[in-house]
Amino acid sequence: MKKGKVLVAMSGGVDSSVVAALLVHQGYDVTGAYMKQWSDTKDISGLCEWKKDRRDAMRVAAHLGIPLLTLDFEKEYKEWVMGYMFAEYEAGRTPNPDVMCNKFIKFDAWLKKILEMGFDAMATGHYARISRSTNHVTRNTSQEEVIRDMCYVLRAAKDEDKDQTYFLHQLTQEQLSRTMFPLGEYTKTEVRELARKFGLPTAERAESMGICFVGEMPMKDFLQQKISKKPGNIVTEDGTVVGEHEGLSFYTIGQRHVGQLTNSKTQDTNRSAMYVLEKRFENNELVVGNEESALLYKKEIRVTNVHFVSGQAPEFPLHCQVRLRHRQSLQNAECRMQNGKLQLDFEIKQRAVTPGQFAVLYKEGVCLGGGVIA
Repeated sequence: MKKGKVLVAMSGGVDSSVVAALLVHQGYDVTGAYMKQWSDTKDISGLCEWKKDRRDAMRVAAHLGIPLLTLDFEKEYKEWVMGYMFAEYEAGRTPNPDVMCNKFIKFDAWLKKILEMGFDAMATGHYARISRSTNHVTRNTSQEEVIRDMCYVLRAAKDEDKDQTYFLHQLTQEQLSRTMFPLGEYTKTEVRELARKFGLPTAERAESMGICFVGEMPMKDFLQQKISKKPGNIVTEDGTVVGEHEGLSFYTIGQRHVGQLTNSKTQDTNRSAMYVLEKRFENNELVVGNEESALLYKKEIRVTNVHFVSGQAPEFPLHCQVRLRHRQSLQNAECRMQNGKLQLDFEIKQRAVTPGQFAVLYKEGVCLGGGVIA
């Protein structure tokens, strides 16, 4: 891309601050923007320090001598991210709001607004890389003309521990064509060093983790602001009742069970950790057991709503690597399409496969796409 007009999405954190500094240093016409997405209402509250974050973004913009806009996307965020999140939890699944935020807000609502404003591209602080590659070649035999279909490729970041392609796997070719990820070629340590080199006010700011609007509030407490309790029995694999849960919506497969289990037959078992193994919706039962339980491990899974970054499905069967959660080590699997769903057969059994989360496919460092675990 020529040195055009780029809008940098600035969160107030060190990563997006360094992105702005790098692009200014490289000669781009840079404008920063703080995207407001959340504020508490009378119906729901959490912890989102957006005013503090915007102040930090303003300090960085002033230091770099670039303008900073504030754009409001609260309406879109509450419809496409919050609405999705509560609906999925209420259905008993475990959603991933970050994936939906990228798909519908950051690289849809944000990007559309940015292009309408006359910018050439949007840059963010995500750790990922974009390159171009030949997707396929078509030969016109009558004219001996070779047509090469160029494709934008989403590649893993240099810093494997910080790689965020798992959250970006739903992006389209059009979105990638207008997006820049300058941090893909740097490690987090190098980004910190650059922040100090540029003298950025956020150089030593602590890294934010988790869902910003939830903060330190337990997820169950946050969800209960919108989802009613629906108590039922906690049982062991053989059906023995050992306690009562508050609602299947508030539990995730594989999580350690916290609380006292009451049945005397399981006292010895309860001295070791107990985990959520299964949700039996037909009986409103939560099944718990030890970590060695066969219920906690799966070798085959199905994936729905599959999206491929290239816009075209690969040839099947496909031997590739898969991630079932962010930062999980890549797992070898064979993939094939069956009745519109992606069937994944893993080389080794996978622990705590969680419906509602995403299975993301990789091959030779390229993020191919993914879908929702059924």
